[in-house]
Amino acid sequence: MMNSSDSRSFFRQVLQRIQGLGQRLWQRIPLMDRWLVAELVAPLLFGVAAFTAVTLSVGVVFELVRKVAEAGLPLDVALKVLLLKLPGFLVLSFPMATLMATLLAYSRLSGGSELTALRSIGVSTARFVLPALVLAGLMSGLTFVFNDAIVPPSNRAGYVTLQKALGRSIDSEKGENIIYPRYGKVAGAVDSEKERLVQLFYARNYFNGAMIDVTLLDFSRPNYRQMLKAKQARYDQKRGSWEFLDGSIITIAENGGMNTTADFLSYFYPLDGGPIDLADLPKDANNMTVAQAREGLRILDQAGDRKEARKLRVRIQEKFSFPAICLVFGLIGASLGARPNGRTSRSQGFGISVLLIFLYYLLAFVFSSLGVKGTLIPFVSAWSPVAIGLVGGLWLLRDASR
Repeated sequence: MMNSSDSRSFFRQVLQRIQGLGQRLWQRIPLMDRWLVAELVAPLLFGVAAFTAVTLSVGVVFELVRKVAEAGLPLDVALKVLLLKLPGFLVLSFPMATLMATLLAYSRLSGGSELTALRSIGVSTARFVLPALVLAGLMSGLTFVFNDAIVPPSNRAGYVTLQKALGRSIDSEKGENIIYPRYGKVAGAVDSEKERLVQLFYARNYFNGAMIDVTLLDFSRPNYRQMLKAKQARYDQKRGSWEFLDGSIITIAENGGMNTTADFLSYFYPLDGGPIDLADLPKDANNMTVAQAREGLRILDQAGDRKEARKLRVRIQEKFSFPAICLVFGLIGASLGARPNGRTSRSQGFGISVLLIFLYYLLAFVFSSLGVKGTLIPFVSAWSPVAIGLVGGLWLLRDASR
């Protein structure tokens, strides 16, 4: 068994070997690529810091300062919440920083005639732009990892920390305004082959496994409408149905039939556990992981809610297309900066980056809306801005190569 000194020596050797391996791999990269990557790193870090500071200030800092001043939020808690919210704003800054870094780095090299020297010895524009694309690809991967594995739990932890500090109760099994529609075909109805709303489940609150203040509308029988109201409802896993507690059932008959009302202390109703599954998911798809979003899609498909399912399909595709923005911006920035005799200062680069980012996100918003509406299929809706951006970047690259 190793003692503490042996253990430290072992880990030191492992770190030295990893460092040596990294150095050997770095040395295998062509000198030109190492030089260009080194030129890109500094403006990339500057861009990440600058854009994160701006978005974080607008999105979180001002609100936290107000809560510290007005609600008595402890300063250490405010700093903790700020750190927990930080990953979400880093994800937003990565694509913007990639655009700014490639634009500034290649613009400086072009203005200093370094790129002209490379062209004079036969190096094509596409070849010396390649390191920027590789770096942009790495930033795309980093953005996806952050967005899927770090941001959702971090945002949740920040929300819980803030609410607890303000004296508000938070429970891991808690939700509000749970609405679960279920669609299907109604046998015996005039349009029996057409799917329609057959059940609508609503609960004001969900707490510790119980739905509070529940209303269920049942349209599953032709010529009858049934409304079930209860103070609580719990899902019975063994029976595969819900137990409603302390409530009443109102049955409304159409075509001159008799209406009835009955009170109950306990009543079992056959409905799946979809409302609980829905309550456990984050309300905002942006705060879901890919796995959670796919689970939510399964629930919505099972319920037959096509509109919400289509919207979630778009959001799932956007979880993959959003990181690809780094690659698009890397190509556009490098192509703009690599133009002969091009020279862009940091302030100009920041302004151009903001303008291009605004135009791209406007385009993405339009296509996303078309996907949610159903005009475009989710894949086309999410990936069209990326495709348009890549085509525009390739056109700029061709123009810079002349």
